[in-house]
Amino acid sequence: MSPATHRLPSAGFSITIRVSVVADASAIGRLTTAVGEAGGIVTAVDVVDSDNNNVVVDLTTDTADSSHAEQVVACLEKLDGVDVRKVSDRTFLLHLGGKIEVAPKVALRNRDELSRAYTPGVARVCLAIAENPEDARRLTIKRNTVAVVTDGSAVLGLGNIGPYAAMPVMEGKAALFKRFGGVDAWPVVLDTQNTEEIIQIVKAIAPAYGGINLEDIAAPRCFEIEERLREQLDIPVFHDDQHGTAICVLAALTNALRVVGKSLGNVKVVVSGAGAAGTAIMKLLLRQGVGDVIATDRPGALHRGMTGLTPAWQWLVNNTNRDNYSGDLRGAVRGADVFIGVSAPNLLTGDDIATMNKDSIVFALANPDPEVDPREAREHAAIVATGRSDQPNQINNVLAFPGVFRGMLDAQAREFTEAMALAAARAIADTVGEDKLNPTVIVPSVFDARVSPAVAAAVRAAAKGPQLDSTPDGEAEG
Repeated sequence: MSPATHRLPSAGFSITIRVSVVADASAIGRLTTAVGEAGGIVTAVDVVDSDNNNVVVDLTTDTADSSHAEQVVACLEKLDGVDVRKVSDRTFLLHLGGKIEVAPKVALRNRDELSRAYTPGVARVCLAIAENPEDARRLTIKRNTVAVVTDGSAVLGLGNIGPYAAMPVMEGKAALFKRFGGVDAWPVVLDTQNTEEIIQIVKAIAPAYGGINLEDIAAPRCFEIEERLREQLDIPVFHDDQHGTAICVLAALTNALRVVGKSLGNVKVVVSGAGAAGTAIMKLLLRQGVGDVIATDRPGALHRGMTGLTPAWQWLVNNTNRDNYSGDLRGAVRGADVFIGVSAPNLLTGDDIATMNKDSIVFALANPDPEVDPREAREHAAIVATGRSDQPNQINNVLAFPGVFRGMLDAQAREFTEAMALAAARAIADTVGEDKLNPTVIVPSVFDARVSPAVAAAVRAAAKGPQLDSTPDGEAEG
């Protein structure tokens, strides 16, 4: 790989390069060799056309980033007898026209069906709901629909990019809801970052939905928005950046501790990043009885005696850091058992991890570049996890939120509770199975079909609501 490229190739930067090359016995081999020498990984070779002199080939290639893709193409262009005709970014192609659509559940093939689905028959259903508004949960899309709400202020690791640029992420979220939980979800992107306006808008649209998934809203506003919506709405409000992340981290940590033979009540945990995700992680760990946890952020460790704290940070100061450590992150991890990063890239080195306790656990979850190079961390830590799909032990929120909402919708829950979070974490952890656990397998695959149903069942039980059997697409039978 080019010295300028330090990240590994992945499908997220996959390109298809259409080239014409002089046909000879080694033509294809020269192309794939050139891509390999440039640090790319050829995942498919398709012959598109040929004649007596030339062959046209599509080379599908994983690269590390946009500049690396350009380097790969440049290497091909330098080859004799090669004409690069077109380069297609496969990620952009996947997003053309968006990633989700609305499809009717009824066929509307004749007047009879139209009369029942719409006028005049629909009027009877409207009047029934007017008489008993709770029937909306049974007779409308409210039964199985979630709003994915964002203001675009904290999108992935991209920051405040606004509502238009946030749309591809929200569409993807909606697609994941359907694929893994059978939940119909729709992006609601708001062109305001005013806390009061967001609360009023979400409150106004809530009648159409069975749940609200807040997404990519910056801290500390996200705390107030979630808290007040939970107070004012009669449907669950779930901030995935907080609770989805916390559930998955607790599940992964549960299994990691099983592997190294430690208990949560006896370990010292250091969390880098005291924003939405970090705060929720620490609160759930405290609820589960963690031995000690130290919160760190840009000013260093949050400790008693600090001034000018937000209410969220003040809560952390009051409830964490038993020994009132006041130094930096590097000092905090010295002698710690667990490091959890939900912050920024390259904050630690392998040498820092070496100062942690024996059989240490490192969750470096900043994306796309983690807080510490996973390869360096593995030289000293017993278990390393990241948020990346090209590394073992990927901690991904898709393990949690589809099943959590599936369970809440099935139970017709009115709120999301801490008991549900703990139940969901246990369900995810237990899906792996004691006989399957090892340092590179502490969480199930996101494609493990057992995960979402297990989480949904655990959440339904925690909700103590109606126990409805669900078909694979999420619709209740009967």
